[in-house]
Amino acid sequence: MKRVALYSRRVIPGAKAPEGLSVAVESVSGTPDAGARAVWSKHYEKLGLVVLGVVLGLSLLLARDYFQAPRTELTQEQIDAAVLHTLATKDLPARAARAAALIGPSIVRIRNDVLDAKGTQVGDDELGVGTGVVIKEDGTILTNLHVVATAPRLFVTFADGLESPAVIVSAQRDKDLAVLKPLNIPDDLQPATMGSNQNSSPGDEVVVVGFPFGMGPSVSAGVISGLNRTFKPAEGAPLTGLIQFDAAANPGNSGGPLVNMAGEVLGIVTAILNPTSVRTFIGIGFAITIESAGTALGMPPF
Repeated sequence: MKRVALYSRRVIPGAKAPEGLSVAVESVSGTPDAGARAVWSKHYEKLGLVVLGVVLGLSLLLARDYFQAPRTELTQEQIDAAVLHTLATKDLPARAARAAALIGPSIVRIRNDVLDAKGTQVGDDELGVGTGVVIKEDGTILTNLHVVATAPRLFVTFADGLESPAVIVSAQRDKDLAVLKPLNIPDDLQPATMGSNQNSSPGDEVVVVGFPFGMGPSVSAGVISGLNRTFKPAEGAPLTGLIQFDAAANPGNSGGPLVNMAGEVLGIVTAILNPTSVRTFIGIGFAITIESAGTALGMPPF
C-alpha cells in the first residue's frame, strides 16, 4: 500500500487522508503555480522600485551639475582688492603687540640689592633694576654683565610673579654678558625662541621689552637702524658687531631682549647713546646679536 508523506501539504486528487491524521490543504486559486507567480511578481515590483530610485538619483545629480554655475578662478586683482578692503574696514592686531605677547612669558625682572659705602642696603627706590630673558627650560637667564656685576645679592622675578634668588654662573666681560641661574623656577616655564640675524636688514621692525626705570614689563617698538655698529662704553673695551635700533630703551632695559615680529630674540639690549650727561634715550640704542651672545658664552648657536 502506498504511504502518504506526513509533511506534504499537497492533496493528491482522489486520495483520502488516513483516519486520525490532519492534512493541511493549501487553497490555490487558478493553476497550482499561481502562488509562486504572485511571489515573483512582488520581487520584480521591489526590484523595479529600486532601479527607478537609482535612475531618479542619477538624474538629479546630472541636473545639478548641468544647472550649477561654472566655477571661476579669482584673479590677482580681485585678491588684492579683497585684502585692501579688509585692511580698510577691519582693526587688525598690532604686530608689535603680538611679538610682545610671544616674548612676555620669558621676560624676568632683575633686582640687585645695592649697598652704600658702609655696606648698608639702600632704600627700595634706589635698588638696581635690570632685565633678563629666559633662554632654557631649566631657568637659565641671559642678561648684561653690567646689570649684575657689582650686586651683593640678586633676585629675579618671573612673568608669573615668582621671585627667586639667583647667582651668576658665567660671564663674558668683553661682550657685557652674564648668565644667571635662579634657585627656584615656575612650573611650565617658557623659554624664549632664539632668532637669527642672517636676514636682518635696516628697516626691519623690532620690539624691546623690559623694565625701564623699574617700570614694567614695558613695550616699545621701532626698527633696526643699522647693523655691525661699534659702541664705546664709559669703562671697558668697545663693543662691536652691534645692532642699532630706535625702539625706546632706558636704564632698566639693559639685559632685555630685542625681538622681531615673530617674537624671536635677535639680540640683548646693552647700551644707549646720548652725547649729553643725561642717561636717557634720544633715539639710538644698541644690542648684542644673539649669535655673538651664544658664541661668547660657549653656548651652541641658537
